[in-house]
Amino acid sequence: MAGTLPGISGYDIRYDSLMSTTHPATIDESNPKGAEAIERLRNDRIGWLTTVASDGTPQTSPIWFLWSEDDILVYSLDSPRARNIVNHPRVSLHLDGNGKGGDIVVIEGTATIDSNTPSCADNHEYLAKYEPVMEGNGWTPQWFGDKYHVPIRITVTKYRYW
Repeated sequence: MAGTLPGISGYDIRYDSLMSTTHPATIDESNPKGAEAIERLRNDRIGWLTTVASDGTPQTSPIWFLWSEDDILVYSLDSPRARNIVNHPRVSLHLDGNGKGGDIVVIEGTATIDSNTPSCADNHEYLAKYEPVMEGNGWTPQWFGDKYHVPIRITVTKYRYW
């Protein structure tokens, strides 16, 4: 189902969603806000991933991510975040807004631990996006890959952006 909701504070809210687990969810590239959402998903370096703990508490963490049209890849520590996904695979991810209620990108999906994914140290697309940040922090791709060695793959079920 796709449509436009009435504007809030001058913003038109576009929602593109699949009400079932059918894949893939899509972003309307012909919509200016959709094109902007795609650009941000490709280039923003920080996202906020929300998982659900065993007691039902939402846990939100800043993450690095790699978006493709099919899914989102996150490399994680062996942490509560990864354990939460095993027990509760439904997640959401959002990008920072503009501080005025706009430029919002929210994604819902189903996450899995993907043991078939190579280390981030061997992922050329991931390194193209994040190696400059790693270097700026004095980290090598190998060090980062050893520390963040749990690949999480998120299959997107819904995009919301405005």
